[in-house]
This record gives sequence, C-alpha cells and structure tokens, in this order.
Amino acid sequence: MKKLGTTLLLLALAGTVGYGWLTQKPAAPGKQGKALPPVPVAVAEAVTRDLPVILGVVGRGEAYETVTLKSRVDGQVLAVPFAEGKPVAAGALLVKLDPADFQARVKQAEAHLARDQALLDKARADVARYQSLLEQQFVSQEKVAEMRANAAAATATVQADQAALELAQLQRSYTQIRAPFAGVTGAKLVFPGAAVKINETVLAVVNRVRPLYVSFAVPEKYLPAINAAQSGGRLQVNVGVPGGKQVPGKVVFLDNAVDSATGTLRLKAEIANADSSLAPGQFLSVNLLLDTLRDSVVIPAEAIQQGPEGSFVYVLNGEGGALVRKVEVIQVREGQAAIGKGLASGETVVTDGHSRLTPGAKVKVKWPGGKE
Repeated sequence: MKKLGTTLLLLALAGTVGYGWLTQKPAAPGKQGKALPPVPVAVAEAVTRDLPVILGVVGRGEAYETVTLKSRVDGQVLAVPFAEGKPVAAGALLVKLDPADFQARVKQAEAHLARDQALLDKARADVARYQSLLEQQFVSQEKVAEMRANAAAATATVQADQAALELAQLQRSYTQIRAPFAGVTGAKLVFPGAAVKINETVLAVVNRVRPLYVSFAVPEKYLPAINAAQSGGRLQVNVGVPGGKQVPGKVVFLDNAVDSATGTLRLKAEIANADSSLAPGQFLSVNLLLDTLRDSVVIPAEAIQQGPEGSFVYVLNGEGGALVRKVEVIQVREGQAAIGKGLASGETVVTDGHSRLTPGAKVKVKWPGGKE
C-alpha cells in the first residue's frame, strides 16, 4: 500500500512538469530561439495598361455558301471531270450528261421552225397580193380578212416553234452541270454510265469557304454587353483552332431570340479565311471582344489567391515583409488580371512562394533573371 501511494505521487509530479513544458511561451527572437528565415518569393510590379474584356467560347465553321447539285433533266452521266476536294472556279464543268437525245430535239425544233417560217412568209405574201386585188375590186373584203387571219396564225405558230427551240436548247444546256460559284468540291457522288433522275440524284456538293462563317452561342447574361458593343461598332472576334493561330473577324448575325432550352444566344461571325485553312463543320475557338478596360491596374494572374473572404494578394510593404491585401478582380485574360479595387499601380505583389507565406512574414525577393 505504501509503494502504491509513492507511485501515484511520482506520476502526479511528472504530469505537472509536462504541462508546464507544453504551456510555456516560446523564447523571444534573439534571446533563447532563432528568428524564422525570410521566405523566398518571386514578385511582379502592378502596371497600368488597357486590357480587353474577351469572352471565349467554342464555335463551328459554316460554309459561306453551299449547294447540293442535282440534274434538271433525266439522262445518263457521260463524264465527271472535277477533282474531289479541290477548289473550282465559278462556271467550271463538274458533271456532263449524254447530250445526244437533247441534240436531236434541238434539230427537230429547228426543222419545225424552218417549215413554219416558210408558211408564214407565204401567208404574208398572200396578204399583200390579196390586198392589191382588193384595191382593184377583184376580191372581197372578207377574203382579205381571211388571208390576214392565216398570216396571224402562221406568226403564232412560228413564235411557238421559237419557244420550243429555246426550250430544247435550254434542256441541252442542262446536260452540263457547272459550279454556280467559286468554292471547294466534295466527293464524287456519280460516275460515267450512271442514270440520273431529274431533281433527285445528287451529283456533287460545292462549298464556298472564302469567306467562312463561324457560328457560336453565348450565355444570355452577356446580351447587354453584346448589344453595347454592337451599338459602338466594336463587336469583333478572333477565330482559330484551339491553341493555334487566331484570325480576326466580325460579327454579322445576332439571333432575334434567346434559346429557351439552353439559355444561349446564337451569333455568327465572318472571317476572310484567305488560305482556306479552316473548314465548314470544324470546331473552332472564338474570342469575342466585349469591351476594353482602359488604364486598368494589371498584375500576373498567379498573384491572385483565394481565401474565405474572396480574392487577395500579398503586397510587399517596403520593409522586407509581405502584407495581405484584399482585391477585386475584374477580368483575367491570358495570364493577366485586371484589378478594380485594392491595389495601385507601382505596388509589388508576390507571384510565387505563397505556400510558406503568412501575414507580416519576412521575404527574400527572387527577381526575374536570378537576381535577389
């Protein structure tokens, strides 16, 4: 019993000593402990510049003009002289049908016209002759009227023959299907020997890609900014493949209603596409310029940190320390952030080394180029 009491007393003394060691205050710098070393950080200076407000979306290329060619007459394919997927000039021959039947119809119409033209000439001569006989009172007025009626009927017949000849010639011209505009052809859809039905058989597809349309949709919340930019005549875009070269363009179409199913507004831009590098149906990145922030305070985007109260940055205080500054971010674009409130031009912010920083901590600046 005496040994148990002694053991409990020793445990109590050990607990008291441990608690005192845990609750003691750290030694003041320069006395019993060492000061924390400065935190190495990279910094950048806030500058004043113009920063564009750009909305980035994904669009799809559309042909400026597209046509699916079909025959206007029944026939048989004689030749398909165009090269697949190659540029063609306006009026270039794409498909040729056998013109033999239509050539025969033209000759037949020409023969009918020649016959009826001869009858018309005779009818006119009869009118002149009977008119002379009427003046000599050798024929009646009724006979002259009959000759004039015959001449009028012959004239109408000749006009009908001329129309029939023009129709035959027109149908013969339909045996040559040509490109209605300069563009790029698709695949060959018919080959020599194939039968073609009028307005049914698809012969070829031609797309005009210079210029090129780019269709895209934007959320409806941007409609006021889009209307403001359009009224100011500055609704411009830059279009290209994701991660590739961008080419300028302009918005030429703004839909008259918001899609209630998606909450988006459809727009269409036009680009020159002079080298035909972009194609209809291709997914493209579209950067829509909504506005330009003039004389904004701009810093690298990596300087922005997020906390419970929003965005903040570490700002050097001129005494080798870093202070926390709450900021309002207006726009982030291509690694640059425009600051609305909380930062002035010329101040220095930390861009790297945040993980070890605490408010008021001393820093060791690593300037670009390896200088410290």
